[in-house]
Amino acid sequence: MLKRYIGDKSFYKAVLALVIPLVIQQAITSFVNLLDNVMVGGLGTESISAVAVVNQIFMVFNLSLFGGLSGASIFGAQFFGKGDMKGMRDTFRFKVIFGVVLTVAGTLLLVTCGETFIGLFLQGESDGGSTELALQEGMKYLHIMLWGFAPFMVVQCYVSSLRETGETVAPMIASVIAILLNLVLNYVLIFGHFGFPRMGVAGAALATVISRYVEMVYVLAHSHRHPEKYHFLNGAYKSLHIDGSLLKKIAITGSPLMINEVLWSLGMTFINQSYSSRGLSAVAAINITGTAWNLFCVVMFAMGSAVAIMVGQKLGAGLKEEARDVDRKLIFLTVVMHIIMGTLLMLCSGLIPLMYNIEDSVREITRQMLIIAGASLPIHAFVHVVYFTIRSGGKTMITFLFDCVYTWVVPVALAYALCHFTQMPIVGVYFCIQFIDIIKVIIGALMLKSDFWANNVVNETQEA
Repeated sequence: MLKRYIGDKSFYKAVLALVIPLVIQQAITSFVNLLDNVMVGGLGTESISAVAVVNQIFMVFNLSLFGGLSGASIFGAQFFGKGDMKGMRDTFRFKVIFGVVLTVAGTLLLVTCGETFIGLFLQGESDGGSTELALQEGMKYLHIMLWGFAPFMVVQCYVSSLRETGETVAPMIASVIAILLNLVLNYVLIFGHFGFPRMGVAGAALATVISRYVEMVYVLAHSHRHPEKYHFLNGAYKSLHIDGSLLKKIAITGSPLMINEVLWSLGMTFINQSYSSRGLSAVAAINITGTAWNLFCVVMFAMGSAVAIMVGQKLGAGLKEEARDVDRKLIFLTVVMHIIMGTLLMLCSGLIPLMYNIEDSVREITRQMLIIAGASLPIHAFVHVVYFTIRSGGKTMITFLFDCVYTWVVPVALAYALCHFTQMPIVGVYFCIQFIDIIKVIIGALMLKSDFWANNVVNETQEA
């Protein structure tokens, strides 16, 4: 029984080689985001609420991009496992074309409707703060952050393809450079140190945009300086042609995934909009809790990528039994690690709110939310890797039902009902939403047991 869930030394060596750079990258990113949050929080409740709202809107764009690229990445990982570089090249081209179209569309939408979107989150009680000031701060932040869409898109196109080959160190280095630069620029621009003007939330946005361009330059330089290592980039821009049969497969397989990410992100946005009906205190507390949550979820995010890459490569090579075995061990490892991570988050629940310049009532709400978040972390970790397991075999319609449809039918509906038809405190609402995913755990366990997901999606594609 233990051998079914615990791997040998070579297994953990392979996992660590892949996951450690991802964890380092995610950990530094999340830690710097926490520090950024603290710096913005020093400007007051209105500022931190404004940044939280705009970032929630940007999450829809980010996850829409992730969804579109992920559809192609299913094929990219399996093409690499098969040794088909032409297939990888075509999937990369698809990512670039999709990314450009989405970036243009997203920018135009937010330029014309940004103020309306922000206003939807500022309709609750002000709790002594100014919703008008929060809206003004949000618009400052939004207009500058829009300039960061393009470099963010380019980095995601390249990094997702590099990871399909097993390369995680270069993306880590690029990310570390960018986030450390972002941290320094935040300190300088938000508060006006070293002779720079005090820009507040506008400084936070400008720091992020500059760091994204630096990250893009590093990723492009690294990728194109090593054509012998990344064969799929050779001739990638000589043509925009994509094999018709592959394009059809990506569209059929990837469309549910892209739609899933869009609707899931909108669902999470809707949940946060429901939370915001409880006032600016709730918005600030949810933002702080979410930032801390991301810091303690770095291993979870990395393990999701590990499942997508390791299991996807096994499936592409036609090794279905090995894929199942690797997946089972990765899921077990993920859950065990997040029992530990959840406990650590609960232990830190009293310290994290003290880092912010917020009212005592907001600190107490945040402390209670962090305890709930830590207790529910193993549940969400299991659901996360189950999602990537099903996705790795191309079962994207099932992932759509498992992720998006479930989100709208259960937590979104529950959050709306509790926030609009009851007087339940925000902490109680947050508890219900975090633990309602126990239903999803049961569904995921049943799907894993059936083994239906272990599918090779590239077996009919010709090699280059």
